[in-house]
Amino acid sequence: MKIDGVHYRTIWVGEDGRSVHVIDQTKLPFAFETVELTSMDDAARAIRNMIVRGAPLIGATAAYGICLAMREDASDAALERAVETLAATRPTAVNLRWALDEMSTALGKRQRDERVAVAYSRAAELCDEDVATCRAIGEQGLKLIRRHAERKGGDRVNVLTHCNAGWLATVDWGTALAPIYMAHDEGLDVHVWVDETRPRNQGAALTAFELGGHDVPHTIIADNAGGHLMQLGEVDLCIVGTDRTAANGDVANKIGTYLKALAARDTGVPFYVALPGSTIDWSIESGFEIPIEERHSEEVTRLNGRTASGEVVSVDISAPGSAAANPAFDVTPARLVSGLITERGICEASHHGLISLYPEALDREGRKR
Repeated sequence: MKIDGVHYRTIWVGEDGRSVHVIDQTKLPFAFETVELTSMDDAARAIRNMIVRGAPLIGATAAYGICLAMREDASDAALERAVETLAATRPTAVNLRWALDEMSTALGKRQRDERVAVAYSRAAELCDEDVATCRAIGEQGLKLIRRHAERKGGDRVNVLTHCNAGWLATVDWGTALAPIYMAHDEGLDVHVWVDETRPRNQGAALTAFELGGHDVPHTIIADNAGGHLMQLGEVDLCIVGTDRTAANGDVANKIGTYLKALAARDTGVPFYVALPGSTIDWSIESGFEIPIEERHSEEVTRLNGRTASGEVVSVDISAPGSAAANPAFDVTPARLVSGLITERGICEASHHGLISLYPEALDREGRKR
């Protein structure tokens, strides 16, 4: 996507062919800055501190973290250490482990003197594949928005989303926002209700930043306003992303997603989840097996903002001395999900639905791998 007319991906290799560059998402929307990663530890820190975030981008950054590790030491022991270190940075997003497995497979049978070149090549392929996957998700989701536009006789289609599942969360295009970009580019009248998404405000800061840069009409709302708007008939459909999808169709996404799904079910608003196949964790039967990351309480008790003079500051917003809990994700049961939007099509949120699109998940005896 473009920023000030310049096309960017969220991660790229520097002109030196070695360093890796990412957009520092902790500085958005007030400043656009990039960060250079020159070591595996840099990549791990970028993931852990949410300089990069979003399941697909976390995976891509981990892949390049392996590249940087191999430049320092291409031994089997170093590869194992790098995988272990990077895997520990964020527990919920399954793309992290998926990308590390892809890199380990690509490097496992290679000689040490081949590993650096192979690592960079495979990481680049993973990034290109992510862009193609997200574009395909957009094309599938576009069908839903078209259908709503036709039903409304060309009137505005209002989509509610939660957190950020746009191009900043992937390498390019995004998941939940990709259909919206394509609908807008096609000339459909689409408007987005942007949940602010406390505690880190990824909706107000990142989703709104993206949509504004693409001239997509949008309105930021408090997290608690979504159900009210659904009751008023001001929401035609919800589209959110997911960091991990269980084999039964349960999804783990940013905290607060479950409440939106409940409101959507009560008001009859379709609730869709957009995801790449790499986000499906076939090893777990239920979303309640997904580890939920507990982040630092200061994300709840403090807030970043910009003063009238332009200075970006962090301020206390809670009663001094009060404890705060900060679960980063919640699980939305498959029964509340109208459908899963994938790069291969839209399916029912169920084991049967997922297998219909990803039959390779079955072995010869018809059992789930």
